[in-house]
Amino acid sequence: MDRLLLMTCFVRAVETGSFSAAGRDLGLGQPNVSRHVAALEEHLQARLLHRSTRKLALTPEGERYYAEARRILDAVEESESSFRDNVAPSGLLRVACPTALAHTFVVPHVPAFLDLYPALTLDLQINDRYVNLVDEGAELAIRIGHLEDSTLRARRLGMFERVCVASKDYLARRGIPATPDELQAHDCLIYTLLSTGATWRFRDADVPVSGRLRVNSPEAIRECVNAGLGIAHGPEWLYAEGLNNGNLRLILREYAAPPVPVQAVYVAQRLLPKRAIVFMDFIAGVFAENPAFSRRDTPA
Repeated sequence: MDRLLLMTCFVRAVETGSFSAAGRDLGLGQPNVSRHVAALEEHLQARLLHRSTRKLALTPEGERYYAEARRILDAVEESESSFRDNVAPSGLLRVACPTALAHTFVVPHVPAFLDLYPALTLDLQINDRYVNLVDEGAELAIRIGHLEDSTLRARRLGMFERVCVASKDYLARRGIPATPDELQAHDCLIYTLLSTGATWRFRDADVPVSGRLRVNSPEAIRECVNAGLGIAHGPEWLYAEGLNNGNLRLILREYAAPPVPVQAVYVAQRLLPKRAIVFMDFIAGVFAENPAFSRRDTPA
């Protein structure tokens, strides 16, 4: 039994969405791919895929096995490529990235990256939930905040400052808070996926806040603060347009917490494929050239 072949057929069936597409991709034909995946399931004594006439769907066991199989195949590929000079990065690269960061700073540069590496396919997973790199088969994640997971390593891409902003109309109606504690008397726009919940972090204290609007999208928070619905707290770059056109005003700047890092993170014990390395180099250059991420650590 060629276990690597069985793994490869399974992984490509998952990634292409069908046995037929995987067969074309691998040059094996649909019947052989289907037979190899069935043999793998028999060997593992577990159902990996739900089959239907329309699509393939991973079972819970299949999701776990896919992540491990993808890791093993990547390690084999990278190990072999290390013995070949001038091998262009190739294959499928999965990168997870928060929505606002992705749309503002990553997606605009994707065409240039793909032009540089025509043999590489990028699966950019844009969402604000926490992506477990081990379980979900992504090689890289771009994350905001300090690294707290000892199983991961990080490459810093830049630093930015979190600020409080409000529209001039809102401040005219409700007044300007002079200290973070005064936020408790204001309508604060709550980003529900913030790791600290409805608590905003300042230089000397964490302040619980409340408001009539809770949203799970940073872009929606930006629209709402521009519409005068309350006070927002987040990356200064997120509110750049409103600040530049004069609709928004920075408040409580002197109480701001130290700058926050943006980092590319990856699994410490996993051999990082060349395609992931070139993406990190490329995106690090993008962030290095952007003044929004030029903040440096300051004493707390």
